[in-house]
Amino acid sequence: MPDFSELKFIDLFCGIGGFHLALRHLGAKCVLACDTDKRCREVYQANFGIVPEPDVRKLKPEEMPDFDIICGGFPCQPFSNAGKKLTLDDDRGLLFDEIMRLASAKRPKFMFLENVKHILKVQSGEVFEYIKGKLGHTGYNLQIFRMSPHEYGIPQQRERIYFACVRNDIYNGSDTPLIRQPGAVLDFESYLDPSEECQEYKISAELNSVLEAWDEMIAIFQEDERLSPTILVNEFYKNYTAEEYSNLAEWRRDYIEKNRPLYIKYKPHWDSWYERHKEILCKREVYCKLEWQVGLKKPNDSIFNYFIQIRQSGIRVRRREYFPTLVAISQIPIYASQRRYITPRECLRLQSFPDDFIMSADDRATYKQAGNAVNVENAGNVIESILRAYGYS
Repeated sequence: MPDFSELKFIDLFCGIGGFHLALRHLGAKCVLACDTDKRCREVYQANFGIVPEPDVRKLKPEEMPDFDIICGGFPCQPFSNAGKKLTLDDDRGLLFDEIMRLASAKRPKFMFLENVKHILKVQSGEVFEYIKGKLGHTGYNLQIFRMSPHEYGIPQQRERIYFACVRNDIYNGSDTPLIRQPGAVLDFESYLDPSEECQEYKISAELNSVLEAWDEMIAIFQEDERLSPTILVNEFYKNYTAEEYSNLAEWRRDYIEKNRPLYIKYKPHWDSWYERHKEILCKREVYCKLEWQVGLKKPNDSIFNYFIQIRQSGIRVRRREYFPTLVAISQIPIYASQRRYITPRECLRLQSFPDDFIMSADDRATYKQAGNAVNVENAGNVIESILRAYGYS
């Protein structure tokens, strides 16, 4: 029976090494890594002693060592809901074809790839069909896994698609079940740093004032009040002409219409509240928008009972059972009960990186890297399940 330690892999679009950690845990050896991001390459080298190549397009198969596995979280911007949805017309989307170029030349036994869940639906499924077609044409059978860490005991909602690709000549003819199935209990507290070590991550006095202002209004709402869709409080106090109103974006008109009953019901409270807090609320447009994504108003409810993200769309309030998805842009989750952002180490922990992982000295770089990373535990579950099904131990 072949041993995991006999396997060699290359780590494309390696980031800071989520796939590497998963495969190293099994005993496999990395023979090449590649990423365009200089800071990611520095972190990768610090942790694994490998200097990643900077450009996948310049990799020449004839100059590469042999390997059994390609892994890679290929760039998701063209496919993500958060991106421009340029799909395979976007140059970054075509980087998938670089994986196929190398696979066609080197014929590895397996490929393990990862992307956002939206990749299945973008362009009415055409992108996914393109990927399946390329894999089939190159000689690989595809099985997909839809997973999120919070389903496996890790308190982060991060829905991703894992592509497990097996070369046709060794394919055993059936799908492989995961070794570790969903259902693990979430141990939220074990992922947090001690509060006394998080003082530098406290939210600003300005943002704290904004949240306290909204908390004051939330306390006024009756129990079981529905606070959706996004409340655009500035719209309560604008007077549009018929022509101006008709020229507003359809989504804005929809929100205004759906907000109106809530404004009318609590009009005296809204008016006095807005007058008291108008100066701070109007400092930034996002301060006047509340996305309450935690259901009906509960007894003694408070904005500080939840997670918060400051987004272009407003102050987003999320349930506290697990952290919202880490992203590569500046939307670091706020752990509202402690009035602080989650720390870079907590972000890495939520991506299943060990606490001895050497991270960048630049917090902003680490937040970005964690947001782009592959979840080590989810990736490892897929990889180990497939490899054991093909006789490795």
